[in-house]
Amino acid sequence: MEALSGVVERITYCNEENGFSVIKIKSKGFAELVTVVGSLASVNVGATVRLKGGWRNDSKYGRQFNAVEYYETVPATVAGIEKYLGSGLIKGIGPIYAKKIVKQFKEDTIRVIEDEPDKLTKVEGIGPKRLEMIKKAWQEQKEIKNVMLFLQSNGVSTAYAVKIYKTYGNESIDIVKSNPYRLADDIWGIGFKTADRIAQQMGYDKNSFERCRSGIIYVLNELSNDGHCYAEKGQLISEAEKMLELDAELIDSTIYRMLDEGTIIADVDDSIYLPPFYYSEMGTANRIKEILSVQSIYNTVNTDNVIQKVQDECSIKYDDVQVEAIKTAAKSKFMILTGGPGTGKTTTTLAIIKVFREISAKVLLAAPTGRAAKRLSETTGMEAKTIHRLLEYKPPEGYKRNEENPLDCDVLIIDETSMVDIILMYNLLKATPDHAIVILIGDVDQLPSVGAGNVLKDIIDSGVVNVVRLTRIFRQALGSAIITNAHKINKGEFPKLRGGKNSDFFFIEEEDPEKIVEIIKGLCTRRLPSYYKVDPVNDIQVLSPMQRGETGAYNLNLVLQEALNPSVINIKYGGTIYRLKDKVMQIKNNYEKNVFNGDIGISIFCINMCNYSYITIENIFFVVVLNLHNLIF
Repeated sequence: MEALSGVVERITYCNEENGFSVIKIKSKGFAELVTVVGSLASVNVGATVRLKGGWRNDSKYGRQFNAVEYYETVPATVAGIEKYLGSGLIKGIGPIYAKKIVKQFKEDTIRVIEDEPDKLTKVEGIGPKRLEMIKKAWQEQKEIKNVMLFLQSNGVSTAYAVKIYKTYGNESIDIVKSNPYRLADDIWGIGFKTADRIAQQMGYDKNSFERCRSGIIYVLNELSNDGHCYAEKGQLISEAEKMLELDAELIDSTIYRMLDEGTIIADVDDSIYLPPFYYSEMGTANRIKEILSVQSIYNTVNTDNVIQKVQDECSIKYDDVQVEAIKTAAKSKFMILTGGPGTGKTTTTLAIIKVFREISAKVLLAAPTGRAAKRLSETTGMEAKTIHRLLEYKPPEGYKRNEENPLDCDVLIIDETSMVDIILMYNLLKATPDHAIVILIGDVDQLPSVGAGNVLKDIIDSGVVNVVRLTRIFRQALGSAIITNAHKINKGEFPKLRGGKNSDFFFIEEEDPEKIVEIIKGLCTRRLPSYYKVDPVNDIQVLSPMQRGETGAYNLNLVLQEALNPSVINIKYGGTIYRLKDKVMQIKNNYEKNVFNGDIGISIFCINMCNYSYITIENIFFVVVLNLHNLIF
């Protein structure tokens, strides 16, 4: 990292919540004031700062220094002290009193305020009331600086230090000293590994219960990131033993202690859960039973007449399976409509909606992602929301729609249900009124949700709800080699690799990694956009089975970023350069920002000025090329 030092002349902007600030400093060797951005919450005008970070160019604001670490010292000169005190730093001292105090005590001013504050009454206008105000404000500033200094000296970055102080306040030092692993529980963005590094730097006992407990929670969370709701006890001990480098006996005893305190939960077969996943599994099962126990209010509707009326009005003829799906939807309380690509899920869904609207049912539509919701709206002509928006999710309060404030609907239809994880499904069903009909639509052969659970498949396998499977591939879909090959793979058959000129499926054989990169580059930048009239960033997605190597996602992203988006406007974080209009994906849920794992968008520079501080940039990932392990579509 590069270094920069100077005197703070002005604080242009400061976000009180996350500490992100824009300041101007006077630095030796620079003719003009230097703009510094970063988490600089406790910096004050007049102070001397030593910064570590890097330079970047902003299209609007010009050259800026991104501060990752900073250290502040009080000014030594009379002029500097006056500016420091007059900045509004200390309640009770403004520019006028700062001038008076410095005139009285000169270079000794800071020592007097620190060690002999009662002497301030010698200054005209400072009486007992103002003196107490100054003492209190000075002590508060001192505590903030002590906390920041302590945290940074123990390897905590400035951005995290601000979040820690915002969470714990003046207790930060005591809490971190007594149990640094609390950081992993309480501070969003700090995981076990960061907390463990801080703890080891402080000399914390590697065999402590706190470390072992935090490590076990970390292992369970990592397994949930791979889609697992729980771990078998033996697997959990083995994984924790490997990561923590501790004896299995110590881990086993920690598990029993955690079970006693309720930090984790064991099922009857020794499956170990984190509480949210256990209660979501149990809650989802119970809610399905409760919804099924209430009879459908449309049980007596003559569906044959309604279906015929809809067919006549729309000049359409549904096939037998589609008619069965419509009838099942009307008579069931909980139904799943599933099928592979090209089997008519969209057409059947539209038919179900038309039938329910014909009998004046209030229908709500939702999908797990913004893209899926938009597509559902376009195909049905009705408003479709993301599930989070439907449930009126507001961090940090949570979901406004719940069992006490249920959704206002008679029929709830969820598309792309294979992407819904167990926790989201539980919250959705909690908000579903008992009288409502629930229809889940999805392809069980698609990749399961990013979050934990394989919910759609598990509900189907339970056998307790009605399932309609669409298997016929419609004529228009048979023209797609992608759809044909998808069904071949599902059947265990080898796909057809050679297509004609107008095919949507091609196989290009090449063994040389360098040539493969050039082929992919040519396809993305020229051939595919030219032939299919598509946008190379928004309409093309490259997938790679690996992260590293010449044809891995990391290198391909760099190559395609340079080819597709050679913007000079950039920001550097770690070893990655992010550019204006880069295609990026969130890879970790950020409930505070209402951005979720798998959300894709275009970066609007500057990232940190758009409510992204440097602490969250690490959770953004290039998606011009996706590693298959990050794939959600």
